[in-house]
Amino acid sequence: MTANAPITQDVLTLPRKLPEGGKRSLVGLTRAQMAEALAQIGTPERQAKMRVGQIWQWVYHWGVQDFASMTNLAKGYRDQLDAAFTLDRPEIVSRQVSEDGTRKYLLRIAGGHEVEAVYIPEENRGTLCVSSQVGCTLTCSFCHTGTQKLVRNLTAAEIVGQVLVARDDLGEWPEPGAPKNETRLVSNVVLMGMGEPLYNFDNVRDAMKVVMDGEGLSISRRRITLSTSGVVPEIARTAEEIGCLLAISFHATTDEVRDKLVPINKRWNIKTLLDVLRDYPRISNSERITFEYVMLKDVNDSDADARRLVRLIAGIPAKINLIPFNEWPGAPYQRSDWARIESFADIVHKAGYASPIRTPRGEDIMAACGQLKSATERGRQSRAEIAAQTGA
Repeated sequence: MTANAPITQDVLTLPRKLPEGGKRSLVGLTRAQMAEALAQIGTPERQAKMRVGQIWQWVYHWGVQDFASMTNLAKGYRDQLDAAFTLDRPEIVSRQVSEDGTRKYLLRIAGGHEVEAVYIPEENRGTLCVSSQVGCTLTCSFCHTGTQKLVRNLTAAEIVGQVLVARDDLGEWPEPGAPKNETRLVSNVVLMGMGEPLYNFDNVRDAMKVVMDGEGLSISRRRITLSTSGVVPEIARTAEEIGCLLAISFHATTDEVRDKLVPINKRWNIKTLLDVLRDYPRISNSERITFEYVMLKDVNDSDADARRLVRLIAGIPAKINLIPFNEWPGAPYQRSDWARIESFADIVHKAGYASPIRTPRGEDIMAACGQLKSATERGRQSRAEIAAQTGA
């Protein structure tokens, strides 16, 4: 199997049942899937929709973690649910808090594997960066996660579980009888953590259906951003079946450079990628696409690159996120000088595109963009080893 080959769900995604006791997780199931699961334990069809609604509110509105707390269900039915299902979240192995308030969670999931999620606080809101794979199927040479081999896809339960863990830690669940609080600490979700989301499409789609549901977590599709390196066949499906905002891990303006930085480009080159992107805003009813562009010193940061970028995306409603490279141990690249980044941004801005320079967050705890990697894998490779793998 090549690094860029589609990863089939049945090979790399664990079943929804946990090994401990064989219980199936209700977390991450869509409403239809949950109704089917309840029917399998004998819930009458005429009651299934009501039961789903009750369980859904307990899990996703109140944040309960056990069936015993679901007091509007008969005790016998609660016992039946407890015997067949689990509401377990991923286990927090470690929690680090940056000087800027960013929180990074190292989470243990089924099989003893680990993934990372990052919460980035802002005034009256916050963004949670979630992972979709253990490791990554891609080998982007500037990305720390890309130096960790793919282990498997995350299940929908493990993706939604990251949101639940963050809300647990932030104390964001409402309290019965307390005045309603409209402040959303987890107001946005970005699929920008470990892994390529579009190589785990079905689980990502189902997880986002749960996250977007208005009677539970209720995070609007316009507050969810999926970042992809360019899995072209799945981009149209994302527009039609998820409808969230889209971010493209772009990073280069020529195929020669992008082939090295983002090897998936060898399969779907810049022209092929841009051709499919031109239809995304219309199909998904989203305003624009975000192009992520990491600034690498003397690699992709020249004025000529900036002008070429503007020409390439002409006609696509877009914003360009310029990302100062977040260095990690053994990284074969350096961050562009600040003056160079500002010059690049000025050219893009004068061409009519928003070109914010992303403020690095959580660098002191290795939580910034491109730095996520399971602690068990971090630091095992030298700069020379990584350079040999990437051809740098």
